[in-house]
Amino acid sequence: MSTEILVNIGPQETRVALVENGAAQEIHIQRASRHGLVGNIYKGRVQRVLPGMQAAFVEIGLERTAFLHVADMVPTQNANGEPLPQPPIGKLLSEGQDVLVQILKDPLGTKGARLTTLLSVPSRYLVLLPFEPHAGVSARIEDEAERHRLKDIVAGLHQRLCPQFGVIARTAAEGASEDALAHDLEFLLRLWTSVSQGSRMAQHGTLVHGDLPLSMRILRDLLGTDVERVRIDSASEFAKLKQFALDFVPGGAHLVGLYEGHAPIFDLYGVEDDIGRALTRKVDLKSGGHLVIDQTEAMTTIDVNTGAFTGHRNLEETILKTNLEATQAIARQLRLRNLGGIIILDFIDMKNEDHRAQVLRALEKELKRDPARTQVHDFSPLGLVEMTRKRTRESLGHILCEPCTVCEGRGSVKTVETVCHEITREVQRAARQFEAKAFLVLAAPQVVQRLTEDQPMGLAELEAQLNRPIRTKPEATYHQENFDVVPL
Repeated sequence: MSTEILVNIGPQETRVALVENGAAQEIHIQRASRHGLVGNIYKGRVQRVLPGMQAAFVEIGLERTAFLHVADMVPTQNANGEPLPQPPIGKLLSEGQDVLVQILKDPLGTKGARLTTLLSVPSRYLVLLPFEPHAGVSARIEDEAERHRLKDIVAGLHQRLCPQFGVIARTAAEGASEDALAHDLEFLLRLWTSVSQGSRMAQHGTLVHGDLPLSMRILRDLLGTDVERVRIDSASEFAKLKQFALDFVPGGAHLVGLYEGHAPIFDLYGVEDDIGRALTRKVDLKSGGHLVIDQTEAMTTIDVNTGAFTGHRNLEETILKTNLEATQAIARQLRLRNLGGIIILDFIDMKNEDHRAQVLRALEKELKRDPARTQVHDFSPLGLVEMTRKRTRESLGHILCEPCTVCEGRGSVKTVETVCHEITREVQRAARQFEAKAFLVLAAPQVVQRLTEDQPMGLAELEAQLNRPIRTKPEATYHQENFDVVPL
């Protein structure tokens, strides 16, 4: 599989696309006015402790107070994987107490950021855990021989350099030498010393340590795994990233190059078009079927439809082929749109149990390439597949879009006929309330047209009933649901 990273630098925005086999799989966006906060460390102050929820609200200087649960303050299981009892939140925190916290999840909608006191500081190959003294290796490294090699190296470095801290080898550590890992750990220890000293001097509600800028973070996390090339469309940013790669990822520095093409870099492989399509509800499948994706605050639903695909043999084969094709599109859209939380998949109904099992296996296979942790459940009695995907940052739709000012996020507006009936009722209400000689109705042009041209008898009947004239005036600035009834 060929993998490239495209970096687009704008005056106030950085965009990064991860492209696999010529198709965009992930889009990362960072804007000067709206930085992602995950990984940032703050000195916070506890505002409220909620014993009934085993949680607290912490002020860290953001627009909304952040949320801290007891499960994010103490380990939930021991070294053998057995669950540990959670202490009462009141024994760990009190109102007005200063606490060093790290953001686990960005603020989303009306919810504040989610916090943890179990801090982690990542570098290229390792993650330092200042308050969890143990050593380990990422579960995403599957080769047993490599796991044993890394365990031995990490355990030795941990014991020699920082037995009071915890150290985890990241996925990028696969194949790294002991010297490279030791250099990484020494860098992390110096960084943590700086963070720790800075936190003691900081006022509450201030940032103590921020993560790297997006372009450098992507290089740190991805360069050297399966990436074949990194292209950047800014000469100044290219120089910075090249130096960063030489300092921290020397084995992959030769992959970083300056893009000097005439076309915008995101026009390569149709990335710009993919972003546009990722904001629509409908996703077409090559066979003629399609997906319909609806994202709400509680969950995301994905409906699979055969559409124009009728197959060549029988209905069951048509359904199976569409559902199998849909698993590929679903896995890609989850990554591209960065959809997280609870996800409900409504595949086309299959009566054959073997076909259901085949679709589930195909879905799980496609999701293995997703770096976010996913969990897929079996078909429910209603034929739905429930799954979860770890959510750490805002979805692409939340970053690029806002609720429609006309429908206020409902996704639909009242019909012209419905608005006409509402106007009729409002005129009747005003007639009972005011001693007016006449009424003026201000509404959108299409609504006025329906009132005066398409249904003139209805307005005439109302005038006869009230024994008062009703005038209408179209207002081009009114959207379809807006209207005013003015007593004259």
